[in-house]
Order: sequence, then structure tokens, then C-alpha cells
Amino acid sequence: MPHNRQRVDKATFKQIFRDHWETFQQRYPRYQQPEIQTVIEKMLGCGDPASGYITYVCEHCLEEKRVAFSCKSSFCLSCCKVYIDQWVAHIGQTLYEGVSYRHVVLTMPKALQLCFYRDRPLLADLMQCGVAMLQDALAGVKRCVLEAGYVVVLETAGRAGHWHPHLHILMTSGGVTPAQRWLEVDYFPFEVLHKKWQYYLLTMVKERVGTQEIRHTIDALWRRYRQGFVAYWEKGKVPVGGEGLAYYLAKYVVSPPTSLRRILRYDGQRVCYETREDHLASIYSSSGATDSVSRAARGRKDAVWRRVQSQCSSLGLEN
Repeated sequence: MPHNRQRVDKATFKQIFRDHWETFQQRYPRYQQPEIQTVIEKMLGCGDPASGYITYVCEHCLEEKRVAFSCKSSFCLSCCKVYIDQWVAHIGQTLYEGVSYRHVVLTMPKALQLCFYRDRPLLADLMQCGVAMLQDALAGVKRCVLEAGYVVVLETAGRAGHWHPHLHILMTSGGVTPAQRWLEVDYFPFEVLHKKWQYYLLTMVKERVGTQEIRHTIDALWRRYRQGFVAYWEKGKVPVGGEGLAYYLAKYVVSPPTSLRRILRYDGQRVCYETREDHLASIYSSSGATDSVSRAARGRKDAVWRRVQSQCSSLGLEN
């Protein structure tokens, strides 16, 4: 059924939180932490003179103009652009120009996602696991140890805002041997990547969690996914170094929790969304407003774990 293409404005996004944030916190007490409440209050007060303002006075006519303070948070749909630009400027300075990178995406089956939701420190282990797998895979392809550069980004939500932890990794398109010789990696067999990622991820979860339940789950996943887990090596190289690469990465790291373009309407109780699958077709869905708060707030909760981890070397990354 076609929908009116008119989207809601930023004020509507705030109104969803004003109407349902307290109910959401009562349902999910883990979001009652002071640091999360502070972020929400700053977002709601952004642009409101009651939250602070500066007064400008014309020296000729003495007319006064008040300008409300902004919250400068990535959670705020008004301030996120400034936040992204600042982040890009910082990261762009840490990357060398002229170094090519590859984009790798590592995902996991739905059966494993719940244990990462229950035990958030596993998300840090997930990032380390992804780098270890790629280092091993590079060594296997080139038949020697390669020291490559990695920028690892943890994303905890899927396109529809649901819980879906996965990794976006930008790795140098090659590495340095122990003899300090650069080797370019132009070809990578996908079947190797799939199976190695399956082995590394299941081994890590089995060691870290270790319950009888997870052991049964892992055994079932070995039988079900005989070709390995999804590990996507994007064809072609991403923008070379500097701010171009930083902007490429920013959409995964510091983008706002919910795109305003996806919200079609809000009637006080339900929110209608538009999502796209594989950039082919629009899918319209609606959910309770409290669930919509959950989609956005989950991104803020996991900001503790959404960090960039750099393996620094002369390959293109520096401290």
C-alpha cells in the first residue's frame, strides 16, 4: 500500500521521546543509567532557550536576539552533522594519504546474537576476534605473516533498528612481511573467509561463555552452516586515505541512531517506518512508539562498545 512521501520533522522525533521515554525506562530498567538519561535530556532540550542561550545585542539599535544552545550530541538529529564533521576531521588526521583499503563485513547467525546482548563485554572480544581472523587469513593467502592495518567498527543494529551485532572493518589492501617488504592482496578466496570466520567466532564464544546451552547451540551451528558464516569482502577499494576514508567510516560510527527520512508518521501511539532491503524495494512497517524509542535508545546504550580499534603501523594508521 503506497504511503505519503512526506516525512516527519525533528520536533516529531523529540515528541516520540517526550511521550514514551518514561514508559520505556520502566519496561527496560537497564536504560535508567544516569549517563543515558543525560543524553536524552540534552537532546530534548536542544535549541530550547530554557536549556541555556546566548544574547546578542546590536550596538546601534540595542535590539537583543537570543540564540538557544545546541546539545552537540550525535544522538540529536540537529547536531549530528557537526558531530560527524568533528569526528571526520580527527580521524582524517590519523590516516596517511595514498593508502588503499578494503571493506570487510563480518556477521553472525541470529542464534548467537542473544548471548552478545546479555553479555556486552563480548562485543569487545568480537572486535578482537575479527582482526585475529583476518590476520590468519592473510597469512594463509600469502603464505607468510603479514602486518596489516585495521580500523574496526562495531555496529549493533540492523537496517530496521533491531539488535544485530556485526563488524565493519577497513583493512589495508596488503601488508608488510617480517622482512619489511610490502605485499599487495588483490585476491581473497571467499570460501576461506567464510569458514575461518565461523571457526574463530564459534571458538571465541565457546571459550568466553562456556555454558552447556551455548555448546549445544554451537554444535548445531557447525552442522547447519557447512559453508561458514557470512563474511563479505567488498569488491574494489574504498576511498584512499584522509577525509574521504573518514567520511566513509563515519556513516557506521557516528551516524544518528534513526534516520529522520525513514519515519513517515507518528500518531501518538504508533510510528510508521520505511526501510529498504538490498536497495531494491521499500518496505513499510509500523510499531508501537515505545518500540521506536527502543530502536533509537539501543544505539546510545551501546555507544560504550561502539568504538574504533586501530591496529597501528606504518601501513597507514598512526596513534
